[in-house]
Amino acid sequence: MRLNPIVKKDVKVQSRSMKICWGVFAYELILAFVFFLAIVVIKQQSRYSANNIYSAMVWIYPALAMTQLVILGIVVPVRTASAISGEKERQTFDIMMTTGMTPFSIIMGKVMTAIIQSMLFVVASLPVMALCFIIGGMSWSYLLWFLAIALLISFFSASIGILCSSLCKRSISAVIMSYGFYLLFFLGTVLPYLIYSITSVNMSYSGPATVFSVSYSYGENWCLFLLLNPAVYLTEFFAQILVGDSIANNLVNLTGTFPTGGPIRYIAVNNRWLIVSTVMFAAVSFLFLWLAAKRINPIKRKARKPKTPGAAG
Repeated sequence: MRLNPIVKKDVKVQSRSMKICWGVFAYELILAFVFFLAIVVIKQQSRYSANNIYSAMVWIYPALAMTQLVILGIVVPVRTASAISGEKERQTFDIMMTTGMTPFSIIMGKVMTAIIQSMLFVVASLPVMALCFIIGGMSWSYLLWFLAIALLISFFSASIGILCSSLCKRSISAVIMSYGFYLLFFLGTVLPYLIYSITSVNMSYSGPATVFSVSYSYGENWCLFLLLNPAVYLTEFFAQILVGDSIANNLVNLTGTFPTGGPIRYIAVNNRWLIVSTVMFAAVSFLFLWLAAKRINPIKRKARKPKTPGAAG
């Protein structure tokens, strides 16, 4: 298997820099602070409850995992947002496009570089994460699930950053646009659900009950937008592990009291929400990569304009 030249070059150059070492040090320092803070909080809570302190150690896992995922969600778009726009600012973009690489391979090379760097931080944090499983008595399979979630979040964040980098000429503009996309996924996917919930409450005091059953059956479908919400996705993941409950199923049940056989009811049961949401995040990420590759493609078909009578001669 031939390694992407961009990945080979960028990883080699960045691995020789001291920035990666200081970055890992700061990353580990933050995790150590969160770990000891969680220990202090658990110790204080155990004084006022009859539970054993070791049974509460399981909550260190979501504390450390969420900290890492938040860091990845913030840092990865910044790295990929300057991937293409940075080449334009250094006036090396045209030289890069003259190589034999396709636009999609260039985009994938930039994205894979960011993913490798982010997973380097995650792998470096495994000794700290291992304490959660040794003290808390959790299954080691959850550690593999966390690595898979971290890989998905890195890929999704990198695809957002690379798309914004291909659309902007300046890196700072691409970074701002990347966080704007984040707000769209975090807040924009919740708005349809909130609007329906508010309007359904206001309409619940008028009209026959048969009308309500129809409105609720269509209203449940607004929860489909939550499949692309990273906050709901991570909350569902940790809820399934820690308490064995489905947050998505609870949100769907809040839309009404009339059971329906729609697709959202089927998705919100067991682990189907996580599976469908993972597939949708991956599909959106590949869509963003395709759009970024199409954006930087130097070969663009121009539509032929019809000649007007009398234009020739």
